[in-house]
Amino acid sequence: MNVFNHIGGVPNRIWFDNASSMVSKILKEGDRILSEHFLRFKNHYGFEAVFCNPQSGNEKGSVESKVGYHRRNLLVPVPEINDLMAFNKELLARCDHDMERPHYSKPGMIRERFEEDRTKLLTLAPNKYDESILLAVRTDAHAKFTLEKGRHTYSSAPQYAKTEIWARLTAHEVIVMDRDYKEIITHPRLYGQMKRESMNWIPYLTQLSRRPAALKYTGIYGLFPSPLQEFLEQSDRSSKKETLKILAELSEDKGFLSAVEAFLAALERGAKDSDSVLAIFRRLNTESFEFSPVLLPNDVPELPPLKNKTLDYDLFLGRSSQS
Repeated sequence: MNVFNHIGGVPNRIWFDNASSMVSKILKEGDRILSEHFLRFKNHYGFEAVFCNPQSGNEKGSVESKVGYHRRNLLVPVPEINDLMAFNKELLARCDHDMERPHYSKPGMIRERFEEDRTKLLTLAPNKYDESILLAVRTDAHAKFTLEKGRHTYSSAPQYAKTEIWARLTAHEVIVMDRDYKEIITHPRLYGQMKRESMNWIPYLTQLSRRPAALKYTGIYGLFPSPLQEFLEQSDRSSKKETLKILAELSEDKGFLSAVEAFLAALERGAKDSDSVLAIFRRLNTESFEFSPVLLPNDVPELPPLKNKTLDYDLFLGRSSQS
């Protein structure tokens, strides 16, 4: 989809291997039963899907050669990737730049050949294709659920423990929703064969405020800066409950980091009560406006400074200066 949008159209015919995400079964006659998800994708864009024979890498030698070319020219040295989607966009831009060189067998530049091909592309459909997959999932006693045959675990929120909720899967995210399709939380999607877990403790803060003794044994405790950990360790049960409750409310408003920042600012000032934390939080997260000074024209006369004479008020009120 990213490539289609980038080049502004869809190739009439696209060759594929036999990945299980596209091909559910290869029949004896060579026909294929396509997965429902891939079939919807193909029908939306209108291209013809052609599949290589199993275990026949020689049928797509030019593709394998291009993989090696990109690896050597675009991925050396090995890049450090913090944002996969942003990096993929950067690769597409670099591929555009790479077209500014002569074609290996035809006259002219690669870009000229590409522009000829572009005129033959199918037109993109006006409505966006929703590539996500919607799954009904069952949570356990900790409001977690698993995907990929139990390999990957995701959290939701305590109130959804032992219930059925929705998980919308995209290439990069797992969007957790309640039964009314209202978003609960979004996780980065996990990949790989190893068991992994994506846990977001923020929705659990309210529940932890009811059982503050359990805080130290949760993953969120390690996210707290040292001063906040020390404050919680020195607090009694009531103070811990109040602190966790405020953290939950402020995290819901502006995010966990903003909530912690307000608490640290309050501790630096020696304030520990909830009202002080809330006041500091509002001050830190309220946009301040700077106004330019008013410039008076040069012909405005300079007035003498005004002096307050309380005696005049006393005389006006009928009081003597000695009263």
